Amino acid sequence: MVGYLRATTVSQKDHATGHIIQSLVVNLAITLAKFVAAFLTGSGAMLAEAIHTSADCSNQVLLLLGVKRARKQPDGAHPLGYGRELYFWSFMVAMLLFTGGGVFSVYEGIHKILRPEPVDHVLVGLGVLVFSFLLEGGSALSNVKEINRRRGTTPFVPYLRATKDSDLIVVFGENSAASLGLLFAMGSIGLASVTGQGWWDGVGSLLVGLVLLGVAIFLAVEVKSLLVGEGADPHIDQAVRAVAVEHPQIESVLRVLAVQQGPGEIMLAMKVRMRAGLSGDQLVDAINAFERTLKARITEIRWCFVEPDYEA
Repeated sequence: MVGYLRATTVSQKDHATGHIIQSLVVNLAITLAKFVAAFLTGSGAMLAEAIHTSADCSNQVLLLLGVKRARKQPDGAHPLGYGRELYFWSFMVAMLLFTGGGVFSVYEGIHKILRPEPVDHVLVGLGVLVFSFLLEGGSALSNVKEINRRRGTTPFVPYLRATKDSDLIVVFGENSAASLGLLFAMGSIGLASVTGQGWWDGVGSLLVGLVLLGVAIFLAVEVKSLLVGEGADPHIDQAVRAVAVEHPQIESVLRVLAVQQGPGEIMLAMKVRMRAGLSGDQLVDAINAFERTLKARITEIRWCFVEPDYEA
């Protein structure tokens, strides 16, 4: 219980946008450099990389919009708030990564393989790619550090599958795909120059596209689950039951329903069996006290509805 509550305290910072803004600034610089290099070299792999990075810039703007809209307070039209807005915009980013990055790169790769062209100014292209890889890799490492801070003792890969932090996972997916794509682009341009076979450049673009398609599909599947309405982390159920055991007026927990409404926002509904003999006022006071304790101990719980009952 103590370990979980520590992790919950950390997760309240999940709406921070520093990692998104950092990636946006890095990608703006890289986009300009790649387009210049693509123009000078005539490389399809370089052009695919430039298009991909410019799409990433748009994606990060959408994520910033999602974070801002997710912070809106509940109103009559959305009584449970706007937390899922971030999941919607994260899903849009995955779709744009699929079409704007992956599909275009695959098309460009196939085109260059079927109609190979010589690659010029190879050293310029490689220099830009190395520069981009250093920036992109540094951004990806920064994302890994943030993920490690948030995941606590949870293993890295299971955390990626289970986390509700869609903004961080999308940015990490973009940066990781970009770093791997840059390695493919460097290899393909180098091989095209050494062998004199321009189709190697097309192979690099094709590989970049396949990486982007794979990452986009993974992100879309994960974010779709959150967008539809995913249950909160299983530790929430355990933590809620642990708090109930300590409450003197509650005999047992009959049912717990916890739904993730957004990063760090959970709607909790539950049925409990209360101690016999309580008057109406005592029952109301006991439930109100229990709800206050839940919100204080498990700070991700934003909405809490506790119903006394005899059966689930």
